[in-house]
Amino acid sequence: MTTSTGTLYVVATPIGNLQDITPRALEVLRSVALIAAEDTRHSARLMQHFGIATPMTACHDHNERDKGERLVARLLAGDDLALISDAGTPLISDPGYHLVRQAREAGVRVSPLPGACALIAALSAAGLPSDRFAFEGFLPAKAHGRRQRLQDLASEQRTWMIYEAPHRLLECLDDMREILGGERRVVLARELTKTFETLRNAPLTELADWVRGDSDQQRGECVLVVEGAPAPAVDAVSAEAERVLDALLHELPVKQAARLAAQITGERKNQLYQLALQRGEQRD
Repeated sequence: MTTSTGTLYVVATPIGNLQDITPRALEVLRSVALIAAEDTRHSARLMQHFGIATPMTACHDHNERDKGERLVARLLAGDDLALISDAGTPLISDPGYHLVRQAREAGVRVSPLPGACALIAALSAAGLPSDRFAFEGFLPAKAHGRRQRLQDLASEQRTWMIYEAPHRLLECLDDMREILGGERRVVLARELTKTFETLRNAPLTELADWVRGDSDQQRGECVLVVEGAPAPAVDAVSAEAERVLDALLHELPVKQAARLAAQITGERKNQLYQLALQRGEQRD
């Protein structure tokens, strides 16, 4: 008789307000054989609040690789398990990646239970473009590494987001102002869904000065949502090249039209490609 494998449920938990947990998450947490938690002491409060008596085991950055083997063995034996982090969606700058990978490599079903996620909550309320965005997690803790990463991000045209520890928030904002410029808009999303929730959208100079002047803003969980860099200006091309490009765009995809226009006119392909993209945006 063959025993079917269990399922590893990746369960999002509240980032602040306990009422943000989903009914399905509560059902799964009650029904699984074991909950793998980032910090069992922290999660015990959540379980106590909802009357969940399921056993828990610690699964965090320091033991995940070794613990994962034992958890996968239980899954292969037929037990259903749940993976949770201290708050929000596991694996999003939280432990869980190694366990999920090991489970999938072993042929175990992994099922996500969506819910609270600080970066998505911040983005949804930031008022910055959200059709395309990037998430950078935590920047390096040391100043040199942080500034290097910010230099790499300075020309990113999409909205981008980071998590930052409260005791490094002001240093990070000062570095951002120096590297990105004081006019770049940033949203500080702090203590989301909690009593002292803050969402402040301002140019970096104003935001850094505001945080420096209010020590309460240097406490709690922080997400920074950063306005993307402006698109580089397209160098002028000849009127003849524009005419050729426009004719080709009526018949061909953007990349192919730009390449052929460059061959015909001798203009640079990258310039024509950027111009073609602008033509498409104008038509939209």
